[in-house]
Amino acid sequence: MAVMTAPPSSKAAIVDVPFAHKELVARLSPGGRYIDAQSDVDSPWVPFGDNAAIKHLAFDVRQNLFSNILWVKGPGVIGTHLHRGTITMVCLEGSVRYLEYDWVASPGGLILEVPGESHTLVTEHPQGTKLFGWMQGPIDFFDEHGVLVDTADVWWYINHYETYCRDNGIAINPKLYL
Repeated sequence: MAVMTAPPSSKAAIVDVPFAHKELVARLSPGGRYIDAQSDVDSPWVPFGDNAAIKHLAFDVRQNLFSNILWVKGPGVIGTHLHRGTITMVCLEGSVRYLEYDWVASPGGLILEVPGESHTLVTEHPQGTKLFGWMQGPIDFFDEHGVLVDTADVWWYINHYETYCRDNGIAINPKLYL
């Protein structure tokens, strides 16, 4: 077998790729999709407290996975929370840090979080921050005394999205559900 040093073709054409389970995939897979994150066509900004909003991008109830863009609109805090699953985020705009760490994320920066860590998200940037994230598992939110306030998982995020849509006469987008 040859070692691949670059993709094998530069021709822009659909190739019929052999795959033994193609019919099963066609029958059972929800399929690929495109979600427009730049506009509100596919998903609106849903308020998340007084200074933040969430644009929900995907919900996978089978794996407790959810994807969104968190927008902290100016200097602010997303309170202390404990992740029970893996979190992967990319800073899209502004900057953000956790009080518990010594780094500051800037646009294009990758943030990786593992289960069992708690932290407090802060942005001092004048325009706040936007973070794209893929999150797995529940997130426990605590008050300033370490008392559990709420747990947000895929079901919480679905409810957050659907309640806002219903209350504002916005159609629920089936493309967000994997």
